[in-house]
Amino acid sequence: MFPALLATILFAGSVIAASRSVRLLGSHPANFWRVAVGAVMLGAWAHTFGLGWGGGAFGVFFLSGVVGFGLGDMALFMTLPRLGPRLSSLMINCLAGPFAALIEWLWLGTRLSPAQLLCGVAILGGVGLTLAPEEHRPLPLRRRLSGMAWGVVAGFGQGFGAVLSRKAYAVAASTGSEVDGGTAAYQRILGGLVFVALPYLWVRWQETAAGTRDVAAVAGGTEARPRAWPWVLLNALSGPTLGVACYQWALRTTPSGIVLPITATSPLMVIPFTYWFEGDRPGGRSLAGAAVAVAGVIGLTLVR
Repeated sequence: MFPALLATILFAGSVIAASRSVRLLGSHPANFWRVAVGAVMLGAWAHTFGLGWGGGAFGVFFLSGVVGFGLGDMALFMTLPRLGPRLSSLMINCLAGPFAALIEWLWLGTRLSPAQLLCGVAILGGVGLTLAPEEHRPLPLRRRLSGMAWGVVAGFGQGFGAVLSRKAYAVAASTGSEVDGGTAAYQRILGGLVFVALPYLWVRWQETAAGTRDVAAVAGGTEARPRAWPWVLLNALSGPTLGVACYQWALRTTPSGIVLPITATSPLMVIPFTYWFEGDRPGGRSLAGAAVAVAGVIGLTLVR
């Protein structure tokens, strides 16, 4: 129970750190450096105590990282400046579950029961209720719609990445290898690093050519960059490094039917963080929608 709760808190904190680093650096640089720092930390573990690039499923783990750490997290970092950390966390975490269940059904033949379909409807309904315009904090329609579009891409990336990870573990087991969580996370993040490096290098080339920086970073210009690094480091530690490590620790000692419902509450854990650090006070309808969506995710896990 304790490692699962710790992972939930770390995942919630990583969203706040990501939001701050995006505000100071821009979406693509913040995402790139977060993944790069995480890759160094996980690599130190994997090449010292783990299997490094071994295990027999490097290619599938790498592809999982391209989809999850790469596509999914890049879309997350595009969602954050548009919807904020609270709405982004809720939308992406809650949509990843239905996407994963749908992909497993279409690809691996895992059938969806009526109870699972009902939970999926509850998730979508709760997310839709939460994302509806709020009178006390209106968002421009174009910004809201683009944020929702990026959020759907992020949820798909995380859900598909999780399914690919399951496939990778099965491939490794078929070769007689047992891949530890740190090694799996390292092999996955390498795929994500390759994916996020391309848009980052493109942004840097545009900055050099035009003498500007990422338009998403609007606070403080170049003077903001030194202030961003503590948030980048905190994001890398709390997300792909310590957060994933605690998650794997929890799964190693506790049944997944207990771990997953706990970590599914991460969007609710984000709410007090956004209130303390961002001054984001959600309305009653938004809280009700978040509760319905998270309950749907928990139900989807329990009836799997």
